Amino acid sequence: MDRSTVIILNGVGSVGKTSTAKAIQQIARAPFLHVQMDTFLEMLPPRMFGHPDGYIFETLDDGGSPSVAIHSGPALERLMRGMRSAVAAMAAEGNNVVVDDVMFSGGEADDYRRLLGRSNLRLVALIAPLEVLEARERDRGDRELGLARWQYDRVHQGIAYDLRIDTSLLTPREAAQTICQTFAL
Repeated sequence: MDRSTVIILNGVGSVGKTSTAKAIQQIARAPFLHVQMDTFLEMLPPRMFGHPDGYIFETLDDGGSPSVAIHSGPALERLMRGMRSAVAAMAAEGNNVVVDDVMFSGGEADDYRRLLGRSNLRLVALIAPLEVLEARERDRGDRELGLARWQYDRVHQGIAYDLRIDTSLLTPREAAQTICQTFAL
């Protein structure tokens, strides 16, 4: 059996991870399963939102603009480790997987590398200027305003990528085409 391919799309909320992942599913030659971090977050009992064992959003003032810090507790950390293990289990069965994730440390990327050592792993940074991300966040209407601002300087720290794509310059389909061409998918 050929090695499965796993593409991890990492970036700030509203950068276009989900749209790009769905576009990859449409244009890649081989089928790709799409794993969304948000789907895993929805698995937590509702009482874990706003609870120190789950996750808490804290609105801060960042020079007159809101910045929403995310504080993770042990239940959320177990869930995210479980998500990475689930991705590895799917890949071990020969499935190609595209994951949209928001990683806050190189340790999470290292965990993917350790778990996916037998897969063809590709880490892709999706980036955009903060002003673009904040505008998208406002336009979406389903996110706390300030999440992008707080995540902006944290999401890519300590992570070595195979590819970086500025989603303010490309449509999701164009970003997916770049990924598929770069990695011959």
